[in-house]
Amino acid sequence: MRINWKKIFIVTLDLVLASYLVLAFSAFNKPDKSNYVCTKTSINIEDETNDGFITTKEIKRRLEAQRIYPLNRKMADINAREIEDMLKASPFVKSAECYKTQDGQVEINLTQLLPVARVKSINGNDYYLDDKDCIMPNTHYTSDLIIATGYINKWYACNYIAPLSKAIIANDLWRNQIEQINVLKDKGIELIPRVGNHIIYIGQLPESKYKSLRTTLINEFIQKKMTRLEKFYRYGLSQAGWNKYSYINLEFDNQIICKKYPNIE
Repeated sequence: MRINWKKIFIVTLDLVLASYLVLAFSAFNKPDKSNYVCTKTSINIEDETNDGFITTKEIKRRLEAQRIYPLNRKMADINAREIEDMLKASPFVKSAECYKTQDGQVEINLTQLLPVARVKSINGNDYYLDDKDCIMPNTHYTSDLIIATGYINKWYACNYIAPLSKAIIANDLWRNQIEQINVLKDKGIELIPRVGNHIIYIGQLPESKYKSLRTTLINEFIQKKMTRLEKFYRYGLSQAGWNKYSYINLEFDNQIICKKYPNIE
């Protein structure tokens, strides 16, 4: 059998030419994405409604200051990793994610470190504690937080005041009622409420060198003390009057010791 090489060559050439035309036609009709610009930038902060220190306006301002805000920039020139790294460098940002979509949009998603207390110690230090038990830098933002005063160094603040504050604000009642923590020289803890002209003494916090155990012990300690205080508020102060006592001592489990204001029966 004789092979017709000429015919085979012509068929192959036709297939190559057809493939080339299909590719060329597709390339001709495919839009040039290198000229796409960002038409929308979305900044989403997961905890913005809470007492955080960053807002969408602040994030936009920071990106614009670094000249990397995506809106109206070419998509090809937008570096998502650069945006993430810049945002993560902030002491108030817990995590940052940036990505580009096919339709010319850029999404920026953030979670922030939330302040749980402001420390104003007797030695003049003034700073915030976050929900990771770390010190946050001071800021021009104001937030309705528990104020911790008294004999507090930074080690004690991170290891004891931060978990104590978190244990208090985890309960809606005590979050709204307790406005100040005062640490005495012997590390006894006083709580100052918003309602009622009295001071609550709960004793010294349980100690542990292990963070997880320490947090558990403090949570259990506060739960126990505050449950007793709530019952005293409900069945004691509600009958005797909110301003009858100047000092309420919850240190001992089997009794509540109260000090009356002078001339009040």
